[in-house]
Amino acid sequence: MIEAEIDGPVGRIVLNRPEAHNALDRAGIDTFAAVLADWERLDTLRVVVLTGRGRSFCAGASLGEVAGGSFGGVNPLTALCGRLDAVPVPVIAALNGGVYGGGVELALACDFRVGVEGMRAFVPPAKLGIHYEPAGIARAVDRLGSQIARRMFLRAETFGADALLAAGFVDELVPADRLAARTDEIAAEIAALAPLAVRGMKRTLREIVSGTLDETAARARIVACFASEDHAEGLAAQREKRTPRFTGR
Repeated sequence: MIEAEIDGPVGRIVLNRPEAHNALDRAGIDTFAAVLADWERLDTLRVVVLTGRGRSFCAGASLGEVAGGSFGGVNPLTALCGRLDAVPVPVIAALNGGVYGGGVELALACDFRVGVEGMRAFVPPAKLGIHYEPAGIARAVDRLGSQIARRMFLRAETFGADALLAAGFVDELVPADRLAARTDEIAAEIAALAPLAVRGMKRTLREIVSGTLDETAARARIVACFASEDHAEGLAAQREKRTPRFTGR
Protein backbone atom coordinates (compact mmCIF):
# COMPACT_ATOMS: atom_id res chain seq x y z
CA MET A 1 0.00 0.00 0.00
CA ILE A 2 3.05 2.27 0.09
CA GLU A 3 4.29 3.69 -3.19
CA ALA A 4 7.60 5.53 -3.04
CA GLU A 5 9.86 7.10 -5.65
CA ILE A 6 12.60 9.70 -5.94
CA ASP A 7 12.21 12.34 -8.64
CA GLY A 8 15.41 14.40 -8.64
CA PRO A 9 15.55 16.22 -5.29
CA VAL A 10 11.96 15.29 -4.40
CA GLY A 11 10.87 12.10 -2.67
CA ARG A 12 7.23 11.11 -3.12
CA ILE A 13 5.30 8.72 -0.91
CA VAL A 14 1.72 7.72 -1.74
CA LEU A 15 -0.63 5.83 0.57
CA ASN A 16 -2.49 3.51 -1.79
CA ARG A 17 -5.24 1.67 0.04
CA PRO A 18 -8.27 3.77 -0.89
CA GLU A 19 -10.79 1.02 -0.12
CA ALA A 20 -9.75 1.34 3.56
CA HIS A 21 -9.32 5.15 3.53
CA ASN A 22 -5.57 4.52 3.42
CA ALA A 23 -5.53 3.11 6.95
CA LEU A 24 -2.07 1.73 7.70
CA ASP A 25 -1.71 -1.93 8.60
CA ARG A 26 1.47 -3.26 10.20
CA ALA A 27 3.03 -4.17 6.86
CA GLY A 28 2.32 -0.67 5.55
CA ILE A 29 3.85 0.93 8.64
CA ASP A 30 6.96 -1.22 8.33
CA THR A 31 7.34 -0.44 4.61
CA PHE A 32 6.82 3.29 5.23
CA ALA A 33 9.46 3.28 7.99
CA ALA A 34 11.91 1.38 5.77
CA VAL A 35 11.50 3.96 2.98
CA LEU A 36 12.23 6.80 5.41
CA ALA A 37 15.28 4.96 6.76
CA ASP A 38 16.66 4.58 3.22
CA TRP A 39 15.97 8.18 2.28
CA GLU A 40 17.52 9.67 5.43
CA ARG A 41 20.94 8.77 4.03
CA LEU A 42 20.45 10.56 0.68
CA ASP A 43 22.36 13.84 0.50
CA THR A 44 20.61 14.65 -2.78
CA LEU A 45 17.13 14.60 -1.20
CA ARG A 46 15.78 18.08 -0.50
CA VAL A 47 12.06 17.63 0.16
CA VAL A 48 9.50 14.85 0.65
CA VAL A 49 5.85 14.90 -0.46
CA LEU A 50 3.31 12.61 1.24
CA THR A 51 -0.19 12.09 -0.12
CA GLY A 52 -2.91 9.46 -0.50
CA ARG A 53 -5.14 8.00 -3.19
CA GLY A 54 -8.92 8.17 -3.19
CA ARG A 55 -11.28 10.22 -1.05
CA SER A 56 -9.18 10.16 2.13
CA PHE A 57 -5.64 11.04 3.04
CA CYS A 58 -5.37 8.55 5.90
CA ALA A 59 -7.61 6.99 8.54
CA GLY A 60 -4.72 6.20 10.87
CA ALA A 61 -3.99 2.65 11.97
CA SER A 62 -6.00 -0.29 10.70
CA LEU A 63 -8.23 -1.04 13.68
CA GLY A 64 -8.40 -4.74 12.93
CA GLU A 65 -4.65 -5.24 13.12
CA VAL A 66 -2.62 -2.34 14.52
CA ALA A 67 -4.99 -0.57 16.88
CA GLY A 68 -6.49 -3.64 18.50
CA GLY A 69 -3.72 -4.24 21.01
CA SER A 70 -3.39 -2.90 24.53
CA PHE A 71 -0.18 -1.00 23.62
CA GLY A 72 1.61 -1.08 26.92
CA GLY A 73 4.60 -0.23 24.71
CA VAL A 74 4.91 2.28 21.88
CA ASN A 75 2.11 2.39 19.32
CA PRO A 76 3.74 1.55 15.95
CA LEU A 77 1.90 4.36 14.16
CA THR A 78 3.12 6.94 16.68
CA ALA A 79 6.64 5.54 16.27
CA LEU A 80 6.29 6.02 12.50
CA CYS A 81 5.11 9.60 13.02
CA GLY A 82 8.18 10.25 15.14
CA ARG A 83 10.39 8.94 12.36
CA LEU A 84 8.55 11.07 9.77
CA ASP A 85 8.94 14.14 11.99
CA ALA A 86 12.69 13.47 12.19
CA VAL A 87 13.26 13.26 8.41
CA PRO A 88 16.14 15.72 7.88
CA VAL A 89 14.48 17.57 4.99
CA PRO A 90 11.09 19.35 4.93
CA VAL A 91 8.05 17.11 4.42
CA ILE A 92 4.87 18.37 2.72
CA ALA A 93 1.56 16.61 3.30
CA ALA A 94 -0.73 16.89 0.29
CA LEU A 95 -4.04 16.15 2.03
CA ASN A 96 -6.19 14.79 -0.77
CA GLY A 97 -9.24 14.24 1.44
CA GLY A 98 -10.40 13.36 4.93
CA VAL A 99 -7.90 12.93 7.77
CA TYR A 100 -9.02 10.68 10.61
CA GLY A 101 -7.61 9.30 13.85
CA GLY A 102 -3.91 8.58 13.59
CA GLY A 103 -3.99 10.12 10.12
CA VAL A 104 -4.21 13.46 11.92
CA GLU A 105 -0.97 12.72 13.73
CA LEU A 106 0.64 11.57 10.48
CA ALA A 107 -0.28 14.88 8.85
CA LEU A 108 0.96 16.85 11.87
CA ALA A 109 4.31 15.05 11.68
CA CYS A 110 4.87 16.84 8.36
CA ASP A 111 6.32 20.35 8.18
CA PHE A 112 3.71 21.74 5.81
CA ARG A 113 0.15 20.73 4.98
CA VAL A 114 -1.86 21.65 1.89
CA GLY A 115 -5.50 20.61 2.06
CA VAL A 116 -8.37 20.37 -0.37
CA GLU A 117 -11.60 22.29 -0.17
CA GLY A 118 -14.35 20.28 1.50
CA MET A 119 -12.00 18.08 3.53
CA ARG A 120 -12.56 17.31 7.20
CA ALA A 121 -10.65 15.84 10.10
CA PHE A 122 -11.42 14.26 13.45
CA VAL A 123 -9.78 12.11 16.11
CA PRO A 124 -12.26 9.53 17.51
CA PRO A 125 -10.46 7.68 20.39
CA ALA A 126 -12.79 9.15 23.03
CA LYS A 127 -15.70 7.56 21.15
CA LEU A 128 -13.95 4.20 21.19
CA GLY A 129 -12.73 4.11 24.77
CA ILE A 130 -9.11 4.63 23.72
CA HIS A 131 -6.51 6.90 25.33
CA TYR A 132 -4.46 8.37 22.50
CA GLU A 133 -0.68 8.15 22.67
CA PRO A 134 0.91 11.00 24.72
CA ALA A 135 3.47 11.66 21.96
CA GLY A 136 0.64 12.17 19.48
CA ILE A 137 -1.23 14.52 21.81
CA ALA A 138 2.01 16.43 22.40
CA ARG A 139 2.48 16.76 18.64
CA ALA A 140 -1.01 18.26 18.30
CA VAL A 141 -0.37 20.69 21.17
CA ASP A 142 2.92 21.77 19.59
CA ARG A 143 1.47 22.26 16.10
CA LEU A 144 -1.98 23.59 16.96
CA GLY A 145 -2.00 24.78 20.58
CA SER A 146 -3.57 23.22 23.64
CA GLN A 147 -7.12 24.45 23.08
CA ILE A 148 -7.42 23.02 19.59
CA ALA A 149 -5.94 19.79 20.95
CA ARG A 150 -8.62 19.76 23.67
CA ARG A 151 -11.31 20.12 21.03
CA MET A 152 -9.79 17.28 19.01
CA PHE A 153 -9.16 14.78 21.79
CA LEU A 154 -11.63 15.64 24.57
CA ARG A 155 -14.66 16.50 22.40
CA ALA A 156 -13.81 14.36 19.37
CA GLU A 157 -14.87 17.40 17.35
CA THR A 158 -15.09 17.20 13.58
CA PHE A 159 -13.26 20.06 11.86
CA GLY A 160 -14.31 21.19 8.41
CA ALA A 161 -11.89 22.64 5.87
CA ASP A 162 -12.31 26.27 6.92
CA ALA A 163 -11.91 25.38 10.61
CA LEU A 164 -8.74 23.42 9.78
CA LEU A 165 -7.35 26.47 7.99
CA ALA A 166 -8.26 28.77 10.90
CA ALA A 167 -6.67 26.36 13.39
CA GLY A 168 -3.42 26.23 11.41
CA PHE A 169 -3.82 22.53 10.69
CA VAL A 170 -3.47 23.30 6.98
CA ASP A 171 -1.32 26.10 5.62
CA GLU A 172 -3.64 26.59 2.69
CA LEU A 173 -6.65 25.09 0.92
CA VAL A 174 -6.90 24.48 -2.80
CA PRO A 175 -9.45 22.89 -5.14
CA ALA A 176 -8.88 19.15 -5.43
CA ASP A 177 -7.75 19.46 -9.03
CA ARG A 178 -5.03 21.93 -7.97
CA LEU A 179 -3.56 19.91 -5.11
CA ALA A 180 -0.79 18.14 -7.03
CA ALA A 181 0.27 21.26 -8.91
CA ARG A 182 0.30 23.44 -5.80
CA THR A 183 2.25 20.86 -3.82
CA ASP A 184 4.77 20.58 -6.65
CA GLU A 185 5.19 24.37 -6.61
CA ILE A 186 5.98 24.38 -2.90
CA ALA A 187 8.32 21.40 -3.28
CA ALA A 188 10.18 23.19 -6.08
CA GLU A 189 10.52 26.33 -3.93
CA ILE A 190 12.06 24.31 -1.09
CA ALA A 191 14.28 22.25 -3.40
CA ALA A 192 15.74 25.49 -4.79
CA LEU A 193 16.92 26.66 -1.35
CA ALA A 194 20.33 25.99 0.18
CA PRO A 195 20.17 22.37 1.44
CA LEU A 196 22.68 22.72 4.30
CA ALA A 197 20.84 25.72 5.67
CA VAL A 198 17.40 24.10 5.37
CA ARG A 199 18.50 20.80 6.92
CA GLY A 200 20.34 22.60 9.70
CA MET A 201 17.46 24.90 10.56
CA LYS A 202 14.93 22.04 10.52
CA ARG A 203 17.05 20.20 13.07
CA THR A 204 17.41 23.32 15.18
CA LEU A 205 13.66 23.95 15.06
CA ARG A 206 12.91 20.40 16.16
CA GLU A 207 15.38 20.63 19.04
CA ILE A 208 13.97 23.98 20.19
CA VAL A 209 10.42 22.63 20.17
CA SER A 210 11.39 19.46 22.06
CA GLY A 211 13.56 21.32 24.55
CA THR A 212 16.67 19.39 23.48
CA LEU A 213 18.62 22.14 21.71
CA ASP A 214 22.35 21.44 21.63
CA GLU A 215 23.62 25.00 21.27
CA THR A 216 27.17 23.89 20.53
CA ALA A 217 26.00 21.64 17.68
CA ALA A 218 23.67 24.35 16.38
CA ARG A 219 26.55 26.84 16.41
CA ALA A 220 28.66 24.34 14.45
CA ARG A 221 25.89 24.11 11.84
CA ILE A 222 25.86 27.90 11.57
CA VAL A 223 29.63 28.02 11.08
CA ALA A 224 29.47 25.25 8.47
CA CYS A 225 26.83 27.12 6.48
CA PHE A 226 28.86 30.36 6.51
CA ALA A 227 31.90 28.41 5.27
CA SER A 228 29.98 26.50 2.58
CA GLU A 229 30.13 26.84 -1.17
CA ASP A 230 26.37 27.38 -1.06
CA HIS A 231 26.83 30.55 1.01
CA ALA A 232 29.35 31.88 -1.50
CA GLU A 233 26.97 30.97 -4.33
CA GLY A 234 24.07 32.72 -2.60
CA LEU A 235 26.08 35.93 -2.23
CA ALA A 236 27.29 35.73 -5.83
CA ALA A 237 23.77 35.17 -7.14
CA GLN A 238 22.52 38.14 -5.14
CA ARG A 239 25.26 40.39 -6.56
CA GLU A 240 24.67 39.17 -10.10
CA LYS A 241 20.87 39.31 -9.76
CA ARG A 242 20.38 35.68 -10.83
CA THR A 243 18.88 32.53 -9.37
CA PRO A 244 21.38 30.69 -7.16
CA ARG A 245 22.43 27.14 -7.99
CA PHE A 246 22.97 25.37 -4.68
CA THR A 247 24.78 22.05 -4.51
CA GLY A 248 24.62 21.20 -0.82
CA ARG A 249 28.35 21.74 -0.30
